[in-house]
Amino acid sequence: MTHARKRFGQHFLHDPGAIERIARAVGSGPKDHLLEIGPGRGALTHLLLAGKYASFDAIEIDRDLVEDLRPTLALARATTLHERDALDFDFRQLAALRGGRLRVIGNLPYNISTPLLFRLIDAAPAILDLHVMLQREVVARMAAAPGTSAYGRLTIMLAPWVSVEHLFDIGPGAFKPPPKVWSAVARVTVRDKPAFAVAPQFAQVVTAAFSQRRKTLRNALRGLLEPADIEACGIDPSVRAETLAPELFNRLALRIVPAIG
Repeated sequence: MTHARKRFGQHFLHDPGAIERIARAVGSGPKDHLLEIGPGRGALTHLLLAGKYASFDAIEIDRDLVEDLRPTLALARATTLHERDALDFDFRQLAALRGGRLRVIGNLPYNISTPLLFRLIDAAPAILDLHVMLQREVVARMAAAPGTSAYGRLTIMLAPWVSVEHLFDIGPGAFKPPPKVWSAVARVTVRDKPAFAVAPQFAQVVTAAFSQRRKTLRNALRGLLEPADIEACGIDPSVRAETLAPELFNRLALRIVPAIG
């Protein structure tokens, strides 16, 4: 049996109950183009392949696991195994090749989960939804509401493109080797169109606003916007960033005049 490699952040899910709950949450149908990221030893893969789908792709970076997975995928219909790094994968190209948007499933390695999420969001037009397992704290941040302690930059940067639902938690004992933290499964649904037209300076404003959480907007956005500009957006300059809905950050971003030259 292939052992977990620390450099890939591998923790293999082995609990049958948790695996079945994920497969049920996905609820794949005959027209779905499934893409599993990091299938590992194939515990969830077997269940997904036993269900309905139009095509099934899997991305695995570990060459030893790829060799272990080949027999399983060779016996199933319409399957392709990609020995690749998901951070370098072209999701748009795969969707075009399959002729439809992808449904992504994965136990994402915690050491690359945030950059991988943003890479998937960059390919949003090619993706229908994601059912992903992440560190519980990350899922809490993704699904947080304004005014809560988990609400922050990640929540807001995802908000225009997706809606996030925290489905259920999974304890360390469900994995081999067990991680030091709890995990959670999230359903991330890509919006048919962005919640609002994202301004070019949106990310800049969000990053500045949360650079020091306890600062008021007046202080956090100093150098980007004057207090009068903040007030012109219908926002009190004395409030903190964690109280604002995502679209209000976009309203602030629209007030920034790009530098010329």
